[in-house]
Amino acid sequence: MRPMRDKGLVAPKSPCENRTMTIDQNTTTLSASSDSSSKREDRSAKIAVTVFPLIILGALIGGLLFPAQTAPLVKGVNYALMVIMFGMGLTLTPPDFGVIARRPWPVLVGVLAQYIIMPLAALAVTWAFRLDPALAVGVILVGCAPGGTASNVVAYLAKGDVALSVAMTAVSTLLSPLVTPILTKYLAGQYMPVDAVAMAKSIMMIVFIPVVLGLLLRSFLPKLVEVILPALPWISVFGISYAVIALVGASSTRILSAGLVVLAVVIVHNGLGLALGYFAAKGLKVGEKAARTTAIEVGMQNSGLAATLGATYFTPEAAVPGAVFSVWHNVSGSALAAFFQRRPITD
Repeated sequence: MRPMRDKGLVAPKSPCENRTMTIDQNTTTLSASSDSSSKREDRSAKIAVTVFPLIILGALIGGLLFPAQTAPLVKGVNYALMVIMFGMGLTLTPPDFGVIARRPWPVLVGVLAQYIIMPLAALAVTWAFRLDPALAVGVILVGCAPGGTASNVVAYLAKGDVALSVAMTAVSTLLSPLVTPILTKYLAGQYMPVDAVAMAKSIMMIVFIPVVLGLLLRSFLPKLVEVILPALPWISVFGISYAVIALVGASSTRILSAGLVVLAVVIVHNGLGLALGYFAAKGLKVGEKAARTTAIEVGMQNSGLAATLGATYFTPEAAVPGAVFSVWHNVSGSALAAFFQRRPITD
C-alpha cells in the first residue's frame, strides 16, 4: 500500500511542533504587549513633558496668589518627593545599569560634569549677583543636587541617548546622599552652618531608599509595573507641582520682593549648565548624541529636592531658588529639545 501522500492531505503536527508554535505565539503576543506598553509610556511622557511647564507655572502662580492656603502643604513635600523618586525607580531595570559597564566613559563624563559644572556655576552666580546668604545657599543647593527626573524624556525629545540619560540620572541620584551634603558643606558653609550628616540622612530617606524600592518592585513584579508605567510621568508632574505650590506659598513674600533677581540668577545658572555640559562633552569626544544628553543632564536639576533641603535645614528663603528653578529648567529644557530636534546628528 502506498503512503498517504495524496494532494490536500497534511500530516498532523507532532506534540513538540504544537508546543513550539504555542511558545512562538505567546512570545509574539508578549512582545507585542511590551511594545504597546512602551509606546503608551512614550506617548504619555511626551504629552506630560509638553504641558509640564504650564502646570508648573500654574503651581507657581497659585502659590503666590494663595499663600495662606498653600503654605501648610509644605508638610507633605518630602512625601511628594519620595513618591517621585519611587516612580523613577520603577522606570529602571538592570539593563539600564549595564550601560555603565558597556559605555563607562560617557557616563563618567556626564556624572562628573553634573557635580563639577553646576556647583561651580552656582558659586560663580552667587558671587556675581552678590546674593544674600539665604538665597546664595539656595542656589548652591540647586547646583549640588542630582539630575532631574524629567531629563530622560527631554533627552528623548532632543534626539539624545535615552539609555545614557537614564544611567546618568540613576548614578547621580544614587551618589547624592554622599556627594550633595559634602559639596553643600564645602561651598555653602561660608554663608550658613551646614549639617551635612543630617542632610545625608534626609537624602537617603527621600531619594535613595524610594529609588531602590522602585527598582526592586520592577524586578520582582514586572507585569504589574508595566501596567502603571504610562501614568508615571503624570505622577512626577503632579508631585513636583505639589512641591512647587507648597514651597512657593511658604516663601511667597520673599519671592515677590526678590523675584526678578532670583529669576535672573536661575536663568544664568541653568544656561551655564546646559551650555558648559554640551561643550565639555563635545570636547571630551563622547559624540553628538551623548553631548546633547550630557547638556540636559547637567542643566536639569532635581530642584525640588534642593528646595526641600533649603526649607528644612536653612530658611524659607533658601527654598526660593529651587522653586523657581523647577519652573524654568523645564521651559528651557523643552526649548532646547525643540532646537536639537531640528539639527541632524553629525556623529
